[in-house]
Order: sequence, then structure tokens, then C-alpha cells
Amino acid sequence: MEHEQTIPEQRKGDESAPESDTSAPRRRKGRTTLLIAGAAALGVLAGTITGYAVQYHREPTPLPPLAQQKMATPKPQAMSDATTRRSINANRWHKADEELAKKLLDVPGGAKSDFSGALSVDMFAAGYYKDASGGLGGLITDRIRSIASADWSESDRNFVEINLLQFSDRNEAEDFQLGIEHYMPTKEYAGNAGKEVPGVPEEFGHMWVDSDASEKPGYHPLRAGRAVVRRGDIVVSIQYTNNRGEVDESVLADLAKRQMERL
Repeated sequence: MEHEQTIPEQRKGDESAPESDTSAPRRRKGRTTLLIAGAAALGVLAGTITGYAVQYHREPTPLPPLAQQKMATPKPQAMSDATTRRSINANRWHKADEELAKKLLDVPGGAKSDFSGALSVDMFAAGYYKDASGGLGGLITDRIRSIASADWSESDRNFVEINLLQFSDRNEAEDFQLGIEHYMPTKEYAGNAGKEVPGVPEEFGHMWVDSDASEKPGYHPLRAGRAVVRRGDIVVSIQYTNNRGEVDESVLADLAKRQMERL
């Protein structure tokens, strides 16, 4: 007799959850985000290409003209008997230089004028310094703005040179003035401490007359006097030379006084 197999009832508490099916792949969470970003990038690229395509078939829009495309500047001239330093180097001066040149003393009647007007910095350095390149570099470092010069001779004996040097501010002008006052008393130059310029405070001016005349065989003795005064950012340098070995201090002082009045 066959026994019926009985399957005992499982208790509810002993029921275990069915095992999960691990054969199906899990869904990637970042896939949707990548798809959206890719679509956005393609949209931007498509819009840019479309914009270029539309613009390519359009006529170019002309740009507004720039101000002062052709500035009115004088053309330099070839050197001749009628040209001057300024006409040869027409574009090396600024209009403001003329204002400084107007403050120069007028060439006295009867005197022979060699030059009067604005002077470029490099040309001044070439005639003023023994080392022109070093002097030019010093002036640029001191922020020189403009230079004006006047040269004349009287009776082939007295030679006058006046230089006005305008700096960016009075500090540079004072440094230039003090530099001259430092080397003028040495034997190579005046050889003495000099004097005050009448009517000018000591800290704003000084004048010297060479202690010894320069004498060479076959030449007249040369003696020079020099006055250096300052007003604001402008330094006045006056060189007064006599080729007979005589310098009148009163004439030098008068030149300095009148030039200061013009400033």
C-alpha cells in the first residue's frame, strides 16, 4: 500500500523572498543626462553653422571710417639754402613746442641770428654734450618735454646761446639745474663757485665766469660766462662767450633777468 506523500505546510514566518533575477542588466542612471547634453551640443553647433551660412550670402557691412585717417602733416624737404632744421625734419616737432619757442628772448637789432625756435632733443644733445648718446638718454630719463634755443653773435666778438628746457614737472627741472651747479665750479669748467643772479633767489639760479681764458697759439683767447636759472618746470641755460678774453658780468646778468621776465 502506497503511502501518500504529504507535503507539510510551510509556516508564513519561514517563507523566504524569491531570489532576484540577476540575468537582466541594470539601467545606467547617467545615460539620460548624456543624451540631453549631446543633443544640446548638436543644437548649438547646428545653429552656428546655419548662422555662418546665412551671413556668407550677405553683402559685407562697411565699417565706419576711423577719425583722422590722413593727418595733415608737413612733408620733409630736401636740404637746400632755403631749408631750416625744422623743414628738413618736419615731423619731429609738436605744436606745443612753438609755445616754448615764443618765450625766447628776441634777437637784438644789429646781431646776426644763427637760429631761433624749437629744437629736437637729439639735436640739442648732439651740440650740448660731449657724450651725445649719454646726454640724450639722461634727458629722456629726466622726462624732457620740449626744448627751444636761440643763437646770435654781436660784432664777431660776443656769442650768445640761450636754451630753454621744459621738463614734465619741476622736480626733473630742479635735478637738471642742480646737476649743472655741481660741475660748473670744477677746473674743467668755470673753476670757481660763481655768484648769485641779481633778482633771482639763490636756490633758483647761479652764474659763473671762467676763471681762466682758453688760449691756443694762433687764436684769440676765449672766455665764457654762464647763467642757469629755473622757473617752475623750465630751466634757462645762457652761454655768453667773448673771443677777446673779456666777459661783462652785467651783460650776462641782464640776459638772465630779461629771459626770466619772458617766462
